[in-house]
Amino acid sequence: MGTIKIGTRGSALALAQANLTRELIQKANPELSVEICIIKTSGDKDHVRSLVSFGGQGVFVKEIEEALMEKKIDIAVHSLKDVPDSMDDRLELSGFLKREIPNDVLVSGGKKFADLKPGATIGTGSPRRVLQLKAIRPDVHCVNLRGNLPSRIEKVKTGELDAILLGAAGLNRLNLPSEISEVFTVDQVTPAIGQGIIALQSLKENAPAKEIAQAISHRETVIAARVERHWMNLLGGGCRVPMGAILSPEGNAFLFTAFLADPQNGHSLRMTKRFLAEELSEEVQACAALDAFAKTFSEACHAQNIMLPSEAPGTEAIASFWNREH
Repeated sequence: MGTIKIGTRGSALALAQANLTRELIQKANPELSVEICIIKTSGDKDHVRSLVSFGGQGVFVKEIEEALMEKKIDIAVHSLKDVPDSMDDRLELSGFLKREIPNDVLVSGGKKFADLKPGATIGTGSPRRVLQLKAIRPDVHCVNLRGNLPSRIEKVKTGELDAILLGAAGLNRLNLPSEISEVFTVDQVTPAIGQGIIALQSLKENAPAKEIAQAISHRETVIAARVERHWMNLLGGGCRVPMGAILSPEGNAFLFTAFLADPQNGHSLRMTKRFLAEELSEEVQACAALDAFAKTFSEACHAQNIMLPSEAPGTEAIASFWNREH
């Protein structure tokens, strides 16, 4: 394999992630030539509608996965939070690069969230973020916002919006940390599953590509990615209700924070549990400790009248989220 082809979306952030991947591959395999192939996805073609209204979580990966299966590329580079809970049996997530800061952040021209004017208008395309923000400040008005990062930031600078909510990882990877006005803790706004992680996907049968992806992976990030995605599957899959989860290293242990909200009644639950390192591994499919916590979490959701993803009628409940005022 003298040349390896990596597939990516064409946005500035996606290209920054692809270039980072290329650098790591070439550093580990100086004999290889790495070619970046730009692929336009469904999510890139529609910048207006909310993502869940026309495909949800998979709209940024479908066409790239097709290129993998057609063997036009060897490795796909994704933001892990964009990858659906299920994929074609021929594919697998074979590597995960070191996680960037996973927190959500406020971009508001320097103002803290508490200092925004009463009834401030905040832009975000994420129901997960909306419900957590309004739990802190019920007075804020949230509007659906899509588009690339620079165009979203510009809406704050022109005064069209008082603030926007973004992931810190994207701003850092685009060298825009100065735009961050406030970083929310995971207990204030729990991040999306996989947020801040670059995932590398390949064909199961492509052993050389899999080895390349594994060689540049970061072990703690691999564990976090596997645990968070297993949690998503335990609750019934993603993109059906607003949910978040993050596994954070804490000495020789891990702190796991999970959030779930009902898109219809607005009820929400956040719980945190500490796991010993030996309780978790990259092979989490048989993780009894995580399974037990999922059972406890699910029972608590039922007690508070919160619908689990497995109980949601497809994506209908969350797709209608933006039909109401927030």
